[in-house]
Amino acid sequence: MINKKTKKNCLFIIFLTLSIGFFVFLILTMPGNEIFVEKKNNQTASVADTIKEREEELRQLRDFETEKKQEFISQKTDFLEIHLQEMKARIYKQGILEKEISILAKGDPEFWGGVPSGLYQVISGYKKAFSNIAKVYMPWSINFYAKYYLHGEPFYSNGQPTEFDYTGGCVRFSDEDAEFIYNATEIEMPVLIIDKENNGYKYDSWKKTKSIPELSAQSWLIADLDNDYVLAEKNPEEILPIASLTKLMAAVVVIENNDLRKSIWVNKEMLNAYGSTPGLEAGQKYNLVELLHPLLIQSSNDAAEILTYFSGREKTIRLMNEKTKMIGMENTFYEDPSGLSEKNVSTVKDLFYLGNYIFNTRPLLLKISKGEIIETFSSVCFQDLHNKNIFPESQDFLGGKTGFILESKYTGMFLFELPLPDNTSHNIIIVLLKSDDLKDDVQKILFWWLEENYLE
Repeated sequence: MINKKTKKNCLFIIFLTLSIGFFVFLILTMPGNEIFVEKKNNQTASVADTIKEREEELRQLRDFETEKKQEFISQKTDFLEIHLQEMKARIYKQGILEKEISILAKGDPEFWGGVPSGLYQVISGYKKAFSNIAKVYMPWSINFYAKYYLHGEPFYSNGQPTEFDYTGGCVRFSDEDAEFIYNATEIEMPVLIIDKENNGYKYDSWKKTKSIPELSAQSWLIADLDNDYVLAEKNPEEILPIASLTKLMAAVVVIENNDLRKSIWVNKEMLNAYGSTPGLEAGQKYNLVELLHPLLIQSSNDAAEILTYFSGREKTIRLMNEKTKMIGMENTFYEDPSGLSEKNVSTVKDLFYLGNYIFNTRPLLLKISKGEIIETFSSVCFQDLHNKNIFPESQDFLGGKTGFILESKYTGMFLFELPLPDNTSHNIIIVLLKSDDLKDDVQKILFWWLEENYLE
């Protein structure tokens, strides 16, 4: 039984607790403290918004081939998929997978033999085609672009099969599978060639706090070539003159549409472009691959014009514009092969797709742009060219191109292999248009922003 004294003490404690609670309530609801609570809530919301914004900053550029595949499936289109990374071919009828087939061999990008990725179509088919380049017969051949075929197991004229486990840029199947593909495809049927999937690496972007410095370029893009992540960008879809970045596409279509063993005699009429190139003279004979060195190292306009003579100038420019559609460059147009015309235009986003294509399919072009001498099919007489690509001495520089005309100011595409904190390395592309100082802009990106935010 509770006595009176105990009861009195309990009532006092209850009263004291209620009084303190009421006092605290009054303090918290005073105007000044209401502002404090609101400010705290706003700060919490601000942090959340900042994290959300930083996460949204990093977006992935569209995967052109995957996007086309989904489009074909949804539209119930007949098409052929060639997945080079998976070494599989897939035949779709009305958007439904009919058959999956293993690829026996594909081209080697490190020896000019990369299979062109992108969107193509069946041009022609032959039950037995002869390759003038390889000097072999290819059963059940399907020509899908330029000098590139899908085919069965090649053999020499005496019937003996070839011993190579790679191709010159074509895709090889067993004879049985090649015949099935031959019979399942039709002229103009889409051929979608996928080179690789992105590696799935996720940047912890919202933890990065250092803002990118002011750059002189009007439009620029920094992206990861391994997962198509855009790390930063400005005006990515603004169409601007690109100057000598044009020469990258010229190089691509010339090597893809011609036998690289070909040579050409140069005459005076071929040397009328602006500028001159040491070692490039009328009356001399040059190999196609040899001419790529002054084109990509010294940015020779003469070399650009000479290279068009292998297919014809008008045809070469047409092929350049057709190639843009095949690899997803929606806002690019070429007027000439060198970039002297201000009508040669593109966007940094489109140039990402071109750089990505060259990186995966034509990496020897990047090696040449670094100043490496690639003696394929002949020696190279151009040994002392001035490299205009700014960073050829950098250990991490993979290659690229610069350009300048008055209308474009300075333009540049630079690829770097850069280390990440997890002891891996990623391949980064930087594209800038209408820059006042390319070197300063790129150094700010690399050493002031990119390295501190992502590489440490």
